[in-house]
Amino acid sequence: MKSDRLIAILLMLQRREQITAAEVAKELEISERTARRDLDALGMAGVPIYSIQGRSGGWRLLGGGRTDLSGLTASEARALFLVAGPAAASTEAEPELKAALRKLVRALPESFRTQAEAAAASLIVDSQQWGASDAVNRRPQFLDILQDAVIRGVQAQLNYVDSAGQESERNVHPLGLVAKGSRLYLVAHTAAGRRTFRLDRITAVRPSAAPVHRTEDFDLAENWRDITHEAERNRTVVEVRANCAPEGLGFLQTALGDNLKIGSTSSDGRISVVIHAPSEYGIAGHLAGLVEWLEITGPRSVCNHLAMIGAALTSRYPLCADADATC
Repeated sequence: MKSDRLIAILLMLQRREQITAAEVAKELEISERTARRDLDALGMAGVPIYSIQGRSGGWRLLGGGRTDLSGLTASEARALFLVAGPAAASTEAEPELKAALRKLVRALPESFRTQAEAAAASLIVDSQQWGASDAVNRRPQFLDILQDAVIRGVQAQLNYVDSAGQESERNVHPLGLVAKGSRLYLVAHTAAGRRTFRLDRITAVRPSAAPVHRTEDFDLAENWRDITHEAERNRTVVEVRANCAPEGLGFLQTALGDNLKIGSTSSDGRISVVIHAPSEYGIAGHLAGLVEWLEITGPRSVCNHLAMIGAALTSRYPLCADADATC
C-alpha cells in the first residue's frame, strides 16, 4: 500500500540522509516512476523534503529532520524479529512474510538493524521429529541467555551433561539455536570443531565479552542440514526399498523428511523409493499407516514386521458391522 511505502521512504531518508529514486525503487521493489511520485507525495503531505539536482542529486530532509514513524525502540525491534525471523526462515513460509521482513529490515533506523537481523537469524525451526517422540513442554532454563549471546555475538562458558551423564565445562562460540521437534539445540564452534548441545542438558551458562569467531558466509540453516544429514547417516542401520503410488508420495515425504530418497518412475506410474531408518521394527510401525500407497520390496525382515503388526491389529480390532458398537 502507498502509505506503507511512504513510511518506508521516510525511514530511509532518516537512515541515509540522502536517497535517489533509483535506490527507493530497488529497496521497495517498485518502478522509478512510482518512487518519484511517492517522493513528491511526501512533500505535498507537508514532510520537509527537498530535491537536489545534478549528478550527485537526490532527496533530503530539510535540516536533517528525523521522525521515527515506526515507533519501535531497539529492544522492541529485536523482539519483533525474534518472533518473525524463524517463521520467515521456514520452508513453508509465505513469500509475503519473507518480503515483509526484508522490507522492515530496510526501513529500520541503522542503529537497530544489526541486532534486528541477528535476532531474525538466531533461531530456525525444524519440525521433523528426531528419534523417539519425548515431548518436552518446559521452556529450557537458559534459552534467553543463549539467544542473547547469539545475537550479540559473544562467547560463553557452558556446564553440560552429555548422554552418558558426565558433566563438563565447555567454552563455546554460539552460532544459532534450532527448535527440532520438541527439543531445542545450540549450534556452536568449540575447540573440537562444530558441535550441537541440547538445551535441556545445559546446567549453567556464563556469557563473556569475547567475540564469537564465525565465517562471513555462515548460514545456520545450511549448517543444520549438514548436522542432521550426518546424524541420520550415523543412526541408520536398515535400508528399506519400496514402490510408492504417486498420490502417496507427499505423505511419505512429510513422514520421513531427509530419510527418504526418491528414485525413478516405473511404467505403471509407481515411484521407487529408499528409506533409511535406525531399526526394522520402528520403521515397520512408521510405515504401517501408509500401506495403501506403499509396497515394501525389501528387506524381508521389515515385511515380516509389517505382517505381524497387521495380524496384531486384526486380532485386537476385528471388523464389526455395527459402526456404533464399542471396540
